[in-house]
Amino acid sequence: MKRKNIIIIGAAGRDFHNFNVYYRNEAHFNVVAFTAAQIPDIDGRKYPAELAGELYPEGIPIFAEQELPRLIKDLKADICVFSYSDVTYQKVMSVSAIVNAAGASFVLLGTDATKLKSTKPVISVGAVRTGCGKSQTSRRVIELLMEKGLKVVAVRHPMPYGDLVAQKVQRFATVEDLAKHKCTIEEMEEYEPHVVRGNVIYAGVDYEAILRAAENDPDGCDVILWDGGNNDFPFYKADLDITVVDPLRPGHELTYYPGEVTLRNANVVVINKMDSASPEGIQQVRESIEKVNPTAIVVDAASPIAVDNASLIKGKRVLVVEDGPTLTHGEMKIGAGTVAAKKFGAAQLIDPRPFVKGKLAETFQIYPNIGTLLPAMGYSAQQLADLEETINTTDCDSVVIGTPIDLGRILKINKPYTRVFYDLQEIGKPSLVEVIDDFVKKIK
Repeated sequence: MKRKNIIIIGAAGRDFHNFNVYYRNEAHFNVVAFTAAQIPDIDGRKYPAELAGELYPEGIPIFAEQELPRLIKDLKADICVFSYSDVTYQKVMSVSAIVNAAGASFVLLGTDATKLKSTKPVISVGAVRTGCGKSQTSRRVIELLMEKGLKVVAVRHPMPYGDLVAQKVQRFATVEDLAKHKCTIEEMEEYEPHVVRGNVIYAGVDYEAILRAAENDPDGCDVILWDGGNNDFPFYKADLDITVVDPLRPGHELTYYPGEVTLRNANVVVINKMDSASPEGIQQVRESIEKVNPTAIVVDAASPIAVDNASLIKGKRVLVVEDGPTLTHGEMKIGAGTVAAKKFGAAQLIDPRPFVKGKLAETFQIYPNIGTLLPAMGYSAQQLADLEETINTTDCDSVVIGTPIDLGRILKINKPYTRVFYDLQEIGKPSLVEVIDDFVKKIK
């Protein structure tokens, strides 16, 4: 039988997982290339032979997605597999049109084809968009499980932007592990809140190997928590699926891929940000849940804001630094830093664009609607240096850091700054307390 030539369209995450679990060892498929999007500077590499398996002794090249029409022709691709997330249905079908016009078939792999089975109970926490509040929901679930005396090991959706062989399986138990594994800011934003609370979290490239390592963690493991990302559906079969929706972006839960998949599969839907959303936005999200998943348990919640030094905000001209992906492909106009600046009485939010340095200028060109906020981009040493220089040259009184990590630990900031903190807080009943109580009863 002639091997089918496959191109996997991705963004250094779901694409590698789809290859590993569905294509790697199937001789009738021949994956000829990956393409890369969303994340800067992740094309031009190879998926290495050490991870690609016996059928791919030379590894698999990774190209920019813009080259897709040429690649389909030159590599005689039969099928292109769309394998990244947090994109509109319009974007998905636009890529499909490009693929079909070039002569290839367009494929979306389903949940059954790509989910792995654990030997431990699994809770998945996902969201319908980047920036919904999935991370604080994960932390809340872990706290409730720990109160029951259970050892929880988290596994994070992949962000392998460096040496893929070295990143095959990564374990983070201390802040020092973040430096050891040469984490980007985006990675630190997801891992640091776990390790500072005493939790172990795994991530990397090969999620079968990661799962087995997590199940046998040296500190023990009673429950696996899938800490999802980028509105993707989980890589593991879950005993309890939790999805977070965002009434600040009402309607997105039914118009972004694969966010609607996570909503339809959820056992529990958390409506976050109810303290800052409009009644109309909250109602629209409720109607969406009722339309596609009427049997789900719906938990109302907020993410109240706190800062470590409010005096650096009140009456000050502040630069607000927000979580990068939330502002870029997450398309949010505000984040936790903006909410804190307004809540604690900032006199003015300073526009960073006149002061932007180096590669950060490219970010504003690609995402022109970011506005008067500074995304904490740090996918490379150059971007970190550019972020530091931009903060330090911006004409402001102080800096409000809305990212989940202490930027002052990795950047030398030359002006006063205050950090923003936020945790999930349920409103009324039902709550996650009852959800986790029921879960624990079922697994014991």
